Amino acid sequence: MLVLKNLKSMRQWRSEQTSSVALVPTMGNLHEGHLSLVRKAQTLAEKVVVSIFVNPMQFGAGEDLDNYPRTLEQDCRLLSEVGAHAVFTPTVQEVYPRGLEQQTRVEVPDISDILCGASRPGHFTGVATIVCKLFNMAQPNIAVFGEKDFQQLQVIRLMASDLSLPVKVVGAAIQREPSGLAMSSRNGYLSDAQRHQASHIYQQLCWVKQQLRDATQVSSLCQQASQQLEQQGFNVDYFEVRNAHDLTPASSDASEWVILAAAKLGNTRLIDNLRVPNQA
Repeated sequence: MLVLKNLKSMRQWRSEQTSSVALVPTMGNLHEGHLSLVRKAQTLAEKVVVSIFVNPMQFGAGEDLDNYPRTLEQDCRLLSEVGAHAVFTPTVQEVYPRGLEQQTRVEVPDISDILCGASRPGHFTGVATIVCKLFNMAQPNIAVFGEKDFQQLQVIRLMASDLSLPVKVVGAAIQREPSGLAMSSRNGYLSDAQRHQASHIYQQLCWVKQQLRDATQVSSLCQQASQQLEQQGFNVDYFEVRNAHDLTPASSDASEWVILAAAKLGNTRLIDNLRVPNQA
């Protein structure tokens, strides 16, 4: 596996590829969820490159940028074992040569301002900007993202469509621990007791999915689920049902809904979601 440390080497490697290339963008500290994205990418393209870049633009004030785990040596070992062809590890200076304040930004209106975007202003501008840059740097045919951050996936899909980027954006299924807890790098911040407690988010998602029959139930069910999580020690940011296609409020004519939740357990912010076909 090649380690591409700068844009020049990334472009050189890409120019040598005569077959399709899939990109898996990550911020490192890799776990089985990330590796499942690589395996998915391997079924979609001949070559797979994984980017590892902790993006300062998507972290807000008081968030965990400085403490975010950086485990490059271990990450490269895991990627080599799973069969990635290359890993792209640019520096902040390489990605933002004029600094964050001077960087041209990519904004995806409306969808970036709801749910996680409401409590993390500017977060999805940081996400859209770095992903747009990575698409231009690596020039993949396909890019694979996890569905755990469903809103992020939809923001990126919309950005790629709006900017006519020649990249097919593919979502990959959430990987879960035996308890149902969605795999996440931030799970490492949880104590053993909190890790067990965190599975209650998934349990409430499943409960709402079982109860949900039509859009008129949404408000009541989400309120009950939020109350249950608060009683379990969570500080709930949101618990909502939205139309899966565009994250607008759940409507009876949508073919599929998605139940989305974000909550803090101690100092750790957790997100999860579950998709629900509308069987009405």
